Amino acid sequence: MPPNPWLTTLRTAGAWAAALLLFFPLGWLFLTAFKTELQAIAVPPLFVFEPTLENFGEVQRRSDYLLYARNSLITSVASTVIGLLIAAPAAYSMAFFRTKRTRDILMWMLSTKMMPAVGALLPIYVLAQTAGLLDSLSALTLVFTLSNLPIMVWMLYSSYKDIPNEILEAARMDGANLWAEFRHVVLPLSVGGLASTGLLCLVLAWNESFWALNLTSAKAGTLATLIASYSSPEGLFWAKLSAASLMAIAPIVVFGWFSQKQLVQGLTFGAVK
Repeated sequence: MPPNPWLTTLRTAGAWAAALLLFFPLGWLFLTAFKTELQAIAVPPLFVFEPTLENFGEVQRRSDYLLYARNSLITSVASTVIGLLIAAPAAYSMAFFRTKRTRDILMWMLSTKMMPAVGALLPIYVLAQTAGLLDSLSALTLVFTLSNLPIMVWMLYSSYKDIPNEILEAARMDGANLWAEFRHVVLPLSVGGLASTGLLCLVLAWNESFWALNLTSAKAGTLATLIASYSSPEGLFWAKLSAASLMAIAPIVVFGWFSQKQLVQGLTFGAVK
């Protein structure tokens, strides 16, 4: 039966409308970044104007962009690597050596993500202050790792569950011990799951703002701290704020574009093959 042309047109129009609705904030941010402050607050909004690069230069002169970008890169990559080193063996044990409490543990780990971050702010802040780790990359990396760890374990657990037990039994019959089985059988077969998990958690850590704003300032601040600095008692500097935001999201947007296949697989928890 041929497809209904009206239904196809309606679906296409709906898809374009949804895409434009999602893209509009990013597009408006891009336009505002190249305006002057007066053009940014003009009423009605200006769509035709002479672009300027002054805001980007001002962001670099006022605050060291490369420092904040370096901090974001270090905390995101380090927390992802440390999280994978912990989550991979944990998910392996839960997937292939299940006990009657395995599911309860997994549900408990996932339930920790339902608690608002502000509920844990005070004890974590006091611990960081007592340990002398306020405004340090170490504290931020540790918090990022722990906050993403439940997601990592769940995603890797779902990935490991797709590995047939017959392959592991064959490896054991060939004399493989636990470490050899994990290293030579499980890890090569779960490279896709490891990649999608790592990429997703890297993006989550890069975009994390709550902990960066509350545990750091100028020394260990991430790009989220840089963006927040453009909100002052004098008001919002929309053009400079847009330029700083564009500089903050540009690296992760480009990264996400080139790794979108793995990110989609990670977001669906292995449901899409």
